[in-house]
Amino acid sequence: MKRFVFLILISVGAVACSSQWKSLYDADEPREVNRIAEKPSVGQGDAARGLDYLTTGDYVGSGFPWSFARKDSVRIDTVFMREGKNALISWQNIAFTAPNGETVVSGSCFSCHASAQMGQVTLGLGDSYSDFTSLKPWQAPLFKRIVKKNASEAEWETAENYVNWLAHSFAWIRTDQIGLNSAFRLEEAFAAHRDPVTLAYSKQEVFPNQGPNVACDVPPLWNVKKKNALYYNGMGRGDFTKLLMQAGMMGIADTVAAREIQQRFVDVVAWLEALEPPAYPGKIDVALSQKGELVFEENCQKCHGSYGAFPEYPNKIIPLWKIQTDPVYAQYFMEESGLPAWFNKSWFGQTAPVAQLLPSNGYIAPPLDGVWATAPYLHNGSVPNIATLLNSKLRPAIWTRSGSTDNYDLEQIGYPYQEGKERTSPYTYDTSKPGQSNSGHYFGDELTDEDRIAVLEYLKTL
Repeated sequence: MKRFVFLILISVGAVACSSQWKSLYDADEPREVNRIAEKPSVGQGDAARGLDYLTTGDYVGSGFPWSFARKDSVRIDTVFMREGKNALISWQNIAFTAPNGETVVSGSCFSCHASAQMGQVTLGLGDSYSDFTSLKPWQAPLFKRIVKKNASEAEWETAENYVNWLAHSFAWIRTDQIGLNSAFRLEEAFAAHRDPVTLAYSKQEVFPNQGPNVACDVPPLWNVKKKNALYYNGMGRGDFTKLLMQAGMMGIADTVAAREIQQRFVDVVAWLEALEPPAYPGKIDVALSQKGELVFEENCQKCHGSYGAFPEYPNKIIPLWKIQTDPVYAQYFMEESGLPAWFNKSWFGQTAPVAQLLPSNGYIAPPLDGVWATAPYLHNGSVPNIATLLNSKLRPAIWTRSGSTDNYDLEQIGYPYQEGKERTSPYTYDTSKPGQSNSGHYFGDELTDEDRIAVLEYLKTL
Protein backbone atom coordinates (compact mmCIF):
# COMPACT_ATOMS: atom_id res chain seq x y z
CA MET A 1 0.00 0.00 0.00
CA LYS A 2 2.90 2.34 0.63
CA ARG A 3 3.90 1.81 -3.00
CA PHE A 4 0.47 3.13 -4.05
CA VAL A 5 1.00 6.25 -1.94
CA PHE A 6 4.51 6.84 -3.20
CA LEU A 7 3.38 6.55 -6.83
CA ILE A 8 0.87 9.30 -6.08
CA LEU A 9 3.70 11.37 -4.62
CA ILE A 10 5.58 11.12 -7.90
CA SER A 11 2.60 11.82 -10.14
CA VAL A 12 0.79 14.59 -8.25
CA GLY A 13 3.44 15.87 -5.87
CA ALA A 14 5.15 16.97 -9.00
CA VAL A 15 2.72 18.98 -9.62
CA ALA A 16 -14.43 15.39 -19.94
CA CYS A 17 -14.15 18.64 -21.74
CA SER A 18 -17.42 20.07 -23.02
CA SER A 19 -17.83 19.89 -26.78
CA GLN A 20 -20.04 22.99 -26.62
CA TRP A 21 -17.35 25.53 -25.86
CA LYS A 22 -18.14 28.63 -27.87
CA SER A 23 -15.48 30.04 -30.17
CA LEU A 24 -13.93 33.36 -29.21
CA TYR A 25 -12.17 33.83 -32.55
CA ASP A 26 -14.67 36.57 -33.42
CA ALA A 27 -14.77 38.20 -30.00
CA ASP A 28 -14.26 41.95 -29.84
CA GLU A 29 -11.15 41.76 -27.69
CA PRO A 30 -8.32 41.49 -28.08
CA ARG A 31 -8.55 42.21 -31.80
CA GLU A 32 -4.92 43.17 -32.09
CA VAL A 33 -1.59 41.81 -30.95
CA ASN A 34 -0.96 42.93 -27.37
CA ARG A 35 2.49 43.79 -26.05
CA ILE A 36 3.08 43.03 -22.38
CA ALA A 37 4.49 45.75 -20.15
CA GLU A 38 7.92 45.22 -18.63
CA LYS A 39 7.97 43.10 -15.47
CA PRO A 40 9.08 44.59 -12.12
CA SER A 41 12.49 43.73 -10.70
CA VAL A 42 12.58 41.21 -7.85
CA GLY A 43 15.92 42.41 -6.50
CA GLN A 44 19.40 40.91 -6.40
CA GLY A 45 19.55 37.20 -5.69
CA ASP A 46 22.18 34.45 -5.59
CA ALA A 47 21.82 31.80 -8.31
CA ALA A 48 23.72 29.09 -6.42
CA ARG A 49 21.53 29.56 -3.35
CA GLY A 50 18.50 29.45 -5.63
CA LEU A 51 19.38 26.03 -7.05
CA ASP A 52 20.21 24.73 -3.58
CA TYR A 53 16.80 25.87 -2.33
CA LEU A 54 15.02 24.22 -5.27
CA THR A 55 16.72 20.90 -4.54
CA THR A 56 16.75 20.86 -0.71
CA GLY A 57 14.42 23.62 0.52
CA ASP A 58 11.03 23.60 2.21
CA TYR A 59 9.06 25.59 -0.39
CA VAL A 60 6.43 22.87 -0.83
CA GLY A 61 5.55 23.38 2.84
CA SER A 62 4.62 19.79 3.70
CA GLY A 63 4.63 16.29 2.24
CA PHE A 64 4.41 12.60 2.94
CA PRO A 65 6.05 11.17 6.07
CA TRP A 66 9.65 10.11 5.49
CA SER A 67 8.74 6.53 6.39
CA PHE A 68 6.66 6.30 3.19
CA ALA A 69 9.56 7.21 0.93
CA ARG A 70 12.67 5.69 2.42
CA LYS A 71 13.78 2.43 0.81
CA ASP A 72 17.30 1.75 2.07
CA SER A 73 20.59 3.51 2.73
CA VAL A 74 21.85 3.36 -0.87
CA ARG A 75 22.28 6.62 -2.79
CA ILE A 76 19.52 7.11 -5.37
CA ASP A 77 20.10 10.74 -6.33
CA THR A 78 22.80 10.56 -9.01
CA VAL A 79 21.81 13.85 -10.65
CA PHE A 80 22.21 16.50 -7.93
CA MET A 81 24.33 14.27 -5.69
CA ARG A 82 22.65 15.73 -2.61
CA GLU A 83 23.62 14.69 0.90
CA GLY A 84 21.65 13.37 3.86
CA LYS A 85 18.16 12.03 3.29
CA ASN A 86 17.90 13.74 -0.09
CA ALA A 87 20.64 11.41 -1.33
CA LEU A 88 18.30 8.47 -0.69
CA ILE A 89 15.39 9.64 -2.86
CA SER A 90 14.91 10.36 -6.55
CA TRP A 91 16.30 13.66 -7.82
CA GLN A 92 12.74 14.74 -8.79
CA ASN A 93 11.69 14.65 -5.13
CA ILE A 94 12.72 16.61 -2.08
CA ALA A 95 13.06 15.82 1.65
CA PHE A 96 12.96 18.58 4.26
CA THR A 97 12.11 19.21 7.90
CA ALA A 98 8.55 20.25 8.72
CA PRO A 99 7.81 22.82 11.47
CA ASN A 100 7.18 20.04 14.03
CA GLY A 101 10.60 18.49 13.33
CA GLU A 102 9.37 15.57 11.21
CA THR A 103 11.02 14.86 7.85
CA VAL A 104 8.59 14.94 4.93
CA VAL A 105 8.95 14.17 1.23
CA SER A 106 7.25 15.74 -1.77
CA GLY A 107 7.83 16.38 -5.42
CA SER A 108 10.17 19.29 -6.18
CA CYS A 109 9.88 21.84 -8.98
CA PHE A 110 12.03 19.48 -11.01
CA SER A 111 9.26 16.88 -10.97
CA CYS A 112 7.85 18.83 -13.92
CA HIS A 113 10.63 21.21 -14.91
CA ALA A 114 13.48 18.83 -15.69
CA SER A 115 13.62 15.84 -17.99
CA ALA A 116 15.93 13.18 -19.33
CA GLN A 117 16.61 13.37 -23.03
CA MET A 118 19.07 11.31 -25.04
CA GLY A 119 20.77 10.10 -21.86
CA GLN A 120 21.10 13.54 -20.30
CA VAL A 121 18.98 15.17 -17.60
CA THR A 122 18.35 18.78 -18.58
CA LEU A 123 17.29 21.18 -15.85
CA GLY A 124 14.55 23.52 -16.95
CA LEU A 125 13.32 21.24 -19.74
CA GLY A 126 9.62 20.52 -19.36
CA ASP A 127 8.85 16.89 -18.60
CA SER A 128 6.73 15.55 -21.49
CA TYR A 129 6.44 12.12 -19.84
CA SER A 130 4.42 13.11 -16.77
CA ASP A 131 1.45 10.84 -16.11
CA PHE A 132 -1.80 12.14 -14.62
CA THR A 133 -3.92 9.46 -16.29
CA SER A 134 -4.44 6.97 -13.47
CA LEU A 135 -5.87 9.11 -10.66
CA LYS A 136 -9.60 8.71 -9.97
CA PRO A 137 -11.82 10.46 -7.38
CA TRP A 138 -12.85 7.16 -5.75
CA GLN A 139 -9.21 6.59 -4.78
CA ALA A 140 -9.12 9.68 -2.55
CA PRO A 141 -10.65 8.19 0.65
CA LEU A 142 -8.47 5.07 0.29
CA PHE A 143 -5.41 7.24 -0.20
CA LYS A 144 -6.09 9.22 3.00
CA ARG A 145 -6.76 6.08 5.05
CA ILE A 146 -3.52 4.45 3.91
CA VAL A 147 -1.40 7.43 4.90
CA LYS A 148 -3.08 7.94 8.27
CA LYS A 149 -3.01 4.26 9.18
CA ASN A 150 0.71 3.91 8.50
CA ALA A 151 1.86 7.25 9.93
CA SER A 152 2.83 8.00 13.51
CA GLU A 153 0.89 10.67 15.39
CA ALA A 154 3.63 13.25 14.77
CA GLU A 155 3.88 12.30 11.10
CA TRP A 156 0.13 12.62 10.62
CA GLU A 157 0.14 15.99 12.40
CA THR A 158 2.38 17.52 9.75
CA ALA A 159 1.01 15.59 6.76
CA GLU A 160 -2.75 15.79 7.39
CA ASN A 161 -3.61 19.01 5.53
CA TYR A 162 -1.21 18.14 2.70
CA VAL A 163 -2.86 14.75 2.30
CA ASN A 164 -6.31 16.34 2.39
CA TRP A 165 -5.34 18.79 -0.35
CA LEU A 166 -3.98 15.99 -2.53
CA ALA A 167 -7.12 13.93 -1.98
CA HIS A 168 -9.27 16.90 -3.01
CA SER A 169 -7.21 17.24 -6.19
CA PHE A 170 -7.98 13.78 -7.59
CA ALA A 171 -11.20 15.00 -9.22
CA TRP A 172 -9.45 18.02 -10.71
CA ILE A 173 -6.26 16.76 -12.32
CA ARG A 174 -6.85 13.49 -14.17
CA THR A 175 -5.92 13.56 -17.88
CA ASP A 176 -6.30 10.96 -20.61
CA GLN A 177 -2.93 11.64 -22.22
CA ILE A 178 0.57 11.00 -20.85
CA GLY A 179 2.67 14.10 -21.25
CA LEU A 180 -0.12 16.58 -20.65
CA ASN A 181 0.48 18.30 -17.32
CA SER A 182 -2.42 19.51 -15.18
CA ALA A 183 -0.32 21.62 -12.80
CA PHE A 184 -2.74 24.55 -12.89
CA ARG A 185 -5.66 22.31 -12.06
CA LEU A 186 -3.59 20.96 -9.16
CA GLU A 187 -3.07 24.50 -7.94
CA GLU A 188 -6.78 25.21 -8.35
CA ALA A 189 -7.62 22.19 -6.20
CA PHE A 190 -5.37 23.48 -3.41
CA ALA A 191 -6.59 27.09 -3.69
CA ALA A 192 -10.20 25.90 -3.61
CA HIS A 193 -9.57 24.68 -0.06
CA ARG A 194 -7.64 27.72 1.20
CA ASP A 195 -8.85 30.93 2.74
CA PRO A 196 -7.55 33.61 0.33
CA VAL A 197 -6.57 36.03 3.10
CA THR A 198 -4.83 33.68 5.54
CA LEU A 199 -4.04 30.81 3.10
CA ALA A 200 -5.13 28.42 5.88
CA TYR A 201 -6.76 25.09 5.04
CA SER A 202 -10.53 25.25 4.48
CA LYS A 203 -12.52 22.04 4.69
CA GLN A 204 -15.22 23.62 2.51
CA GLU A 205 -14.47 24.67 -1.06
CA VAL A 206 -14.13 28.42 -1.48
CA PHE A 207 -14.79 28.09 -5.23
CA PRO A 208 -16.17 25.14 -7.21
CA ASN A 209 -14.59 22.65 -9.56
CA GLN A 210 -16.10 23.44 -12.93
CA GLY A 211 -15.13 23.22 -16.56
CA PRO A 212 -12.65 20.83 -18.17
CA ASN A 213 -9.50 19.32 -16.71
CA VAL A 214 -7.26 21.67 -18.66
CA ALA A 215 -3.71 20.39 -19.16
CA CYS A 216 -0.78 21.50 -21.26
CA ASP A 217 2.77 20.82 -22.32
CA VAL A 218 5.40 22.11 -19.84
CA PRO A 219 7.38 25.08 -21.22
CA PRO A 220 11.15 25.40 -20.64
CA LEU A 221 12.32 27.41 -17.65
CA TRP A 222 15.33 28.98 -19.38
CA ASN A 223 12.98 31.38 -21.20
CA VAL A 224 11.57 32.86 -17.98
CA LYS A 225 14.25 35.55 -18.03
CA LYS A 226 12.94 36.89 -21.34
CA LYS A 227 9.29 36.99 -20.35
CA ASN A 228 7.35 39.89 -18.88
CA ALA A 229 4.43 37.57 -18.12
CA LEU A 230 4.20 33.88 -17.33
CA TYR A 231 2.06 31.00 -18.63
CA TYR A 232 0.83 30.29 -22.14
CA ASN A 233 -1.92 32.91 -22.04
CA GLY A 234 0.30 35.53 -20.38
CA MET A 235 -1.94 35.76 -17.32
CA GLY A 236 0.91 35.72 -14.77
CA ARG A 237 1.68 39.41 -14.20
CA GLY A 238 3.65 41.37 -11.64
CA ASP A 239 6.10 39.88 -9.14
CA PHE A 240 7.75 36.70 -10.43
CA THR A 241 8.74 35.41 -6.98
CA LYS A 242 5.06 34.99 -6.09
CA LEU A 243 4.13 33.57 -9.48
CA LEU A 244 6.91 30.99 -9.36
CA MET A 245 6.50 29.93 -5.72
CA GLN A 246 3.04 28.49 -6.26
CA ALA A 247 4.29 24.95 -5.56
CA GLY A 248 4.02 26.14 -1.97
CA MET A 249 0.25 26.00 -2.34
CA MET A 250 0.63 22.24 -1.87
CA GLY A 251 1.52 22.38 1.79
CA ILE A 252 2.34 25.75 3.35
CA ALA A 253 0.37 26.46 6.52
CA ASP A 254 -0.30 30.19 6.23
CA THR A 255 0.92 33.57 4.99
CA VAL A 256 3.83 33.59 7.44
CA ALA A 257 5.28 30.50 5.75
CA ALA A 258 4.41 31.94 2.34
CA ARG A 259 6.38 35.13 3.05
CA GLU A 260 9.48 33.19 4.04
CA ILE A 261 9.32 31.22 0.78
CA GLN A 262 8.71 34.35 -1.31
CA GLN A 263 11.85 35.96 0.05
CA ARG A 264 13.89 32.84 -0.78
CA PHE A 265 12.53 32.87 -4.32
CA VAL A 266 14.53 36.00 -5.07
CA ASP A 267 17.44 33.55 -5.28
CA VAL A 268 15.39 31.15 -7.41
CA VAL A 269 14.69 33.92 -9.92
CA ALA A 270 18.44 34.65 -10.00
CA TRP A 271 19.06 30.98 -10.87
CA LEU A 272 16.46 31.16 -13.65
CA GLU A 273 18.08 34.32 -14.99
CA ALA A 274 21.37 32.42 -15.27
CA LEU A 275 19.87 29.24 -16.78
CA GLU A 276 20.82 28.63 -20.42
CA PRO A 277 19.26 26.24 -22.96
CA PRO A 278 21.15 23.13 -24.08
CA ALA A 279 23.11 23.43 -27.32
CA TYR A 280 21.94 21.40 -30.30
CA PRO A 281 24.06 18.20 -30.23
CA GLY A 282 24.01 17.37 -33.94
CA LYS A 283 25.70 18.78 -37.02
CA ILE A 284 24.37 22.01 -38.50
CA ASP A 285 24.56 23.05 -42.16
CA VAL A 286 25.88 26.58 -41.66
CA ALA A 287 25.01 27.88 -45.13
CA LEU A 288 21.49 26.49 -44.91
CA SER A 289 20.99 27.90 -41.41
CA GLN A 290 22.08 31.34 -42.62
CA LYS A 291 19.46 31.18 -45.36
CA GLY A 292 16.94 30.08 -42.75
CA GLU A 293 17.83 33.05 -40.56
CA LEU A 294 16.82 35.42 -43.35
CA VAL A 295 13.51 33.60 -43.84
CA PHE A 296 12.95 33.65 -40.08
CA GLU A 297 13.63 37.38 -39.85
CA GLU A 298 11.13 38.05 -42.62
CA ASN A 299 8.35 35.79 -41.35
CA CYS A 300 8.77 34.89 -37.66
CA GLN A 301 10.85 37.51 -35.89
CA LYS A 302 8.07 40.03 -35.31
CA CYS A 303 6.37 37.61 -32.88
CA HIS A 304 9.12 35.28 -31.63
CA GLY A 305 11.92 37.82 -31.43
CA SER A 306 15.47 38.15 -32.72
CA TYR A 307 18.54 36.18 -31.63
CA GLY A 308 22.30 36.33 -32.00
CA ALA A 309 24.48 39.21 -30.81
CA PHE A 310 21.58 41.59 -30.13
CA PRO A 311 18.56 39.52 -29.12
CA GLU A 312 15.20 41.16 -28.57
CA TYR A 313 11.99 39.47 -27.49
CA PRO A 314 8.75 41.43 -28.06
CA ASN A 315 6.53 39.72 -25.41
CA LYS A 316 3.39 39.63 -27.56
CA ILE A 317 0.04 37.98 -26.87
CA ILE A 318 -1.43 36.81 -30.17
CA PRO A 319 -5.26 36.82 -30.14
CA LEU A 320 -7.14 33.57 -30.72
CA TRP A 321 -8.67 34.74 -33.97
CA LYS A 322 -5.16 35.20 -35.38
CA ILE A 323 -3.21 32.27 -33.93
CA GLN A 324 -6.16 29.82 -34.30
CA THR A 325 -4.60 27.21 -32.01
CA ASP A 326 -6.81 25.22 -29.66
CA PRO A 327 -8.74 27.81 -27.60
CA VAL A 328 -9.77 25.70 -24.59
CA TYR A 329 -6.85 26.66 -22.32
CA ALA A 330 -7.35 30.39 -22.91
CA GLN A 331 -11.14 30.19 -22.71
CA TYR A 332 -11.05 28.18 -19.51
CA PHE A 333 -9.15 30.80 -17.55
CA MET A 334 -11.27 33.59 -19.07
CA GLU A 335 -14.66 31.99 -18.39
CA GLU A 336 -14.59 29.03 -16.00
CA SER A 337 -11.64 28.90 -13.63
CA GLY A 338 -12.10 30.22 -10.09
CA LEU A 339 -8.34 30.59 -9.65
CA PRO A 340 -7.72 34.09 -11.11
CA ALA A 341 -10.34 35.77 -8.91
CA TRP A 342 -9.15 33.85 -5.84
CA PHE A 343 -5.50 34.65 -6.56
CA ASN A 344 -6.07 38.37 -7.13
CA LYS A 345 -7.93 38.85 -3.83
CA SER A 346 -5.53 36.61 -1.91
CA TRP A 347 -2.23 37.24 -0.15
CA PHE A 348 -0.55 36.88 -3.57
CA GLY A 349 -2.49 39.75 -5.12
CA GLN A 350 -3.08 42.00 -2.13
CA THR A 351 0.32 42.25 -0.42
CA ALA A 352 3.60 43.61 -1.74
CA PRO A 353 5.20 42.63 -4.02
CA VAL A 354 1.93 42.18 -5.90
CA ALA A 355 1.27 39.44 -8.44
CA GLN A 356 -1.93 38.91 -10.42
CA LEU A 357 -3.53 36.44 -12.79
CA LEU A 358 -5.00 38.34 -15.75
CA PRO A 359 -6.24 35.87 -18.39
CA SER A 360 -6.53 36.81 -22.06
CA ASN A 361 -8.18 35.52 -25.23
CA GLY A 362 -4.83 34.65 -26.74
CA TYR A 363 -1.43 33.02 -26.31
CA ILE A 364 2.08 34.39 -25.95
CA ALA A 365 4.39 33.79 -28.88
CA PRO A 366 7.22 32.17 -26.87
CA PRO A 367 10.96 32.77 -27.12
CA LEU A 368 12.60 30.02 -29.19
CA ASP A 369 15.88 29.59 -27.35
CA GLY A 370 16.62 25.86 -27.18
CA VAL A 371 13.42 25.14 -29.12
CA TRP A 372 15.04 22.07 -30.69
CA ALA A 373 14.85 20.29 -27.30
CA THR A 374 11.29 21.16 -26.33
CA ALA A 375 9.07 18.72 -28.28
CA PRO A 376 6.15 18.29 -28.53
CA TYR A 377 4.92 21.64 -29.83
CA LEU A 378 2.05 24.09 -29.37
CA HIS A 379 0.79 24.82 -25.87
CA ASN A 380 -1.04 21.48 -25.68
CA GLY A 381 1.80 19.34 -27.06
CA SER A 382 -0.31 18.25 -30.04
CA VAL A 383 2.40 18.45 -32.72
CA PRO A 384 5.27 15.93 -32.52
CA ASN A 385 8.02 17.89 -34.28
CA ILE A 386 8.88 21.25 -35.83
CA ALA A 387 8.81 19.92 -39.39
CA THR A 388 5.06 19.26 -39.03
CA LEU A 389 4.56 22.48 -37.07
CA LEU A 390 5.85 24.41 -40.10
CA ASN A 391 3.60 22.47 -42.51
CA SER A 392 0.14 21.88 -41.06
CA LYS A 393 -0.81 19.47 -43.87
CA LEU A 394 1.68 16.97 -42.44
CA ARG A 395 0.43 17.06 -38.85
CA PRO A 396 -0.85 13.65 -37.77
CA ALA A 397 -4.34 13.46 -36.28
CA ILE A 398 -3.46 10.46 -34.09
CA TRP A 399 0.19 9.76 -33.41
CA THR A 400 2.17 7.52 -31.09
CA ARG A 401 5.70 8.01 -29.77
CA SER A 402 7.79 5.32 -28.15
CA GLY A 403 7.84 6.76 -24.61
CA SER A 404 11.63 6.37 -24.47
CA THR A 405 13.57 9.48 -23.47
CA ASP A 406 16.37 8.34 -25.77
CA ASN A 407 14.20 8.37 -28.91
CA TYR A 408 14.49 11.83 -30.47
CA ASP A 409 14.65 13.00 -34.09
CA LEU A 410 17.35 15.65 -34.42
CA GLU A 411 16.61 16.27 -38.10
CA GLN A 412 12.85 16.85 -37.94
CA ILE A 413 13.38 18.24 -34.42
CA GLY A 414 11.04 16.35 -32.17
CA TYR A 415 9.61 12.92 -31.54
CA PRO A 416 9.66 10.10 -34.07
CA TYR A 417 6.08 8.85 -34.30
CA GLN A 418 3.75 6.35 -35.87
CA GLU A 419 0.56 7.70 -37.38
CA GLY A 420 -2.61 5.67 -36.96
CA LYS A 421 -6.38 5.75 -36.72
CA GLU A 422 -6.77 4.64 -33.11
CA ARG A 423 -5.08 4.66 -29.73
CA THR A 424 -2.42 1.95 -29.55
CA SER A 425 -0.33 3.02 -26.56
CA PRO A 426 -0.38 5.20 -23.41
CA TYR A 427 1.81 7.49 -25.54
CA THR A 428 -0.80 7.90 -28.29
CA TYR A 429 -1.98 11.48 -28.81
CA ASP A 430 -5.49 11.94 -30.23
CA THR A 431 -5.98 15.48 -31.53
CA SER A 432 -9.75 15.01 -31.90
CA LYS A 433 -10.23 15.25 -28.13
CA PRO A 434 -11.33 18.58 -26.60
CA GLY A 435 -8.40 20.79 -25.75
CA GLN A 436 -5.99 18.66 -27.82
CA SER A 437 -6.49 20.02 -31.33
CA ASN A 438 -3.38 20.50 -33.50
CA SER A 439 -4.97 23.37 -35.44
CA GLY A 440 -3.56 26.86 -35.85
CA HIS A 441 -0.16 28.48 -36.20
CA TYR A 442 -0.49 28.19 -39.98
CA PHE A 443 2.20 30.76 -40.72
CA GLY A 444 4.68 28.13 -41.95
CA ASP A 445 2.20 27.01 -44.60
CA GLU A 446 2.96 30.20 -46.50
CA LEU A 447 6.63 29.21 -46.94
CA THR A 448 8.08 27.10 -49.72
CA ASP A 449 9.39 23.62 -48.91
CA GLU A 450 12.93 24.95 -49.34
CA ASP A 451 12.34 27.83 -46.96
CA ARG A 452 10.81 25.52 -44.34
CA ILE A 453 13.89 23.26 -44.48
CA ALA A 454 16.12 26.31 -44.09
CA VAL A 455 14.15 27.65 -41.10
CA LEU A 456 14.31 24.22 -39.49
CA GLU A 457 18.10 24.31 -39.80
CA TYR A 458 18.26 27.81 -38.35
CA LEU A 459 16.16 26.85 -35.33
CA LYS A 460 18.80 24.28 -34.44
CA THR A 461 21.22 27.14 -33.78
CA LEU A 462 19.06 28.94 -31.17
